[in-house]
Amino acid sequence: MADATLFNLMQFVDYVKIYVKAGDGGRGCVSFRREKYVPRGGPDGGDGGKGGDVIIRASSELHTLIDHKYQKTYKAQRGQHGKGSNMKGKDGEDLVIKVPVGTVIKDADTEEIIADLDEEGKQVVVAKGGKGGLGNAHFATPTNQAPRYAQPGQKGEERWIILELKLLADVGLIGLPNAGKSTLISVISSARPKIADYPFTTLAPVLGVVKYGEYKSFVIADIPGLIEGAHKGAGLGHQFLRHVERTYMLLHLVDVSDFLESDPVEDFEKIQRELELYNQSLTQKPFAVVGTKIDIAHRGERLNKLKNYCEKKGIDFFPISAVKKEGIYKLLKYLAERLKK
Repeated sequence: MADATLFNLMQFVDYVKIYVKAGDGGRGCVSFRREKYVPRGGPDGGDGGKGGDVIIRASSELHTLIDHKYQKTYKAQRGQHGKGSNMKGKDGEDLVIKVPVGTVIKDADTEEIIADLDEEGKQVVVAKGGKGGLGNAHFATPTNQAPRYAQPGQKGEERWIILELKLLADVGLIGLPNAGKSTLISVISSARPKIADYPFTTLAPVLGVVKYGEYKSFVIADIPGLIEGAHKGAGLGHQFLRHVERTYMLLHLVDVSDFLESDPVEDFEKIQRELELYNQSLTQKPFAVVGTKIDIAHRGERLNKLKNYCEKKGIDFFPISAVKKEGIYKLLKYLAERLKK
C-alpha cells in the first residue's frame, strides 16, 4: 500500500545567514599605439571586464542548507583589467549557489523577500557584478587626442542574505509531542523517523511519499511536535512552524489513548491557537482531525469526546491505530480524493 522513499536527515538545517560579494569590474587601460611608421599613434586602451554575478538557484538534488552553515562567505570572480591594442579584459565568471527547492531568500537587514525559489531551476541574482571601466580610447577628442586617464571598474554589490527553507508537501502532520505522527508516516510511507515514548523524538521534519491505489502519489510531512508557546519559539515550534506554511492541507493528530489525562479537545485547540498566533492564514488551510492510538483507548472516553466535538464543528474526523493499521485505509482514501480535487 505504501511505496515511498525520502529523507530523514541527521543534520537538517533550514535557516542560515550568508555574505555574498559580486565581482568588481576591471579597470580600463591607458595605452597608446606604438607602431613603426606611426609616429603619433592614438590611444588604444581597452575596457575592463565585468565582474561576475552571484546567483542562487533551486536544485532538487539538495534537501537541506547544511553546506551553507559552514561556508558563510561567497565571492564571485572579478573582471580582468583592460589591455593595450583595444583588448577588453575578460569578464569574471558568475558564482552559482545551489539551494533546495522551497528556499526563500531575504535581505538580512530589511528582511524583505528577494525571491521564493519554489521550482526546480528557478534562480535569482542576489548581487550584481560591477561594470568594467572604459579604456582611454573612449576619451579621445579633437582637442584631447592623447587622454591619459581611464575609468576604474565599478565595485560589485555585496550584502548579507538569509536563506530560509520551507518544505514543500501536500499534507502536513501536526500535533503535540508523542501524538503518533512519526508512527503514522512510517506505516504509510518508507520514511523511517525516530520513534520513542519521550517528547521531541523527531528533531527535524521528515518527508514521505505515499502511493495510494490508482491515485497519484502525494508527499506527506511529519512536522516536529508543537507545544503551547510554539509561536514564540517554545520547544521546537518556531523553528519548524515555517514548514506548515508550504503544505496544502493539515492533519491534526490527537492522542486519544487512556494513558493521558488531558482533555483531547483542549489538546487540539492548543495547536489551533499556535497556528493562528504564528500566521493566521494557517487556520484557513483544509484540515482534518485524526484520533490516534485507538488500540489503547479501551474506555473510549477521550475518543468519544473528540469525535463528538468534531461532529458538532463539522470537522472531518478519523480514528486510527497506526500500530495495528486500523482506519489507515479510510484515511488514505480521504487524503487521496481530497488532493485529487
